[in-house]
Amino acid sequence: MPAPRKYPVELRERAIREVRSTGRPIAHVAKDLGIHKEALRGWGRQAEADRGERDDRLTSAEQDELRQLRRENAELRRANEILKAASVSFTQEIDRPRTRPSR
Repeated sequence: MPAPRKYPVELRERAIREVRSTGRPIAHVAKDLGIHKEALRGWGRQAEADRGERDDRLTSAEQDELRQLRRENAELRRANEILKAASVSFTQEIDRPRTRPSR
């Protein structure tokens, strides 16, 4: 489960809009809104990636998909480990010599 976000989505969108529309420096907008300037800088970069303006970052959709695939991969690895352990157990059971019950 992801950690709760420190800043609401509306504040993020407003801050990004203000930087883009006014052309003011990120540090000034961040100070006015009470946001850390590096947080705002990161949001701006992510917004640019989501709009296709940057190639050096994954889009939000790609990040979500990657996160989901990693989760699924981990689950499949756990299932594989369980199946391997069960296979070893069944193999040992089959290979065990059988004794006939005495009369």
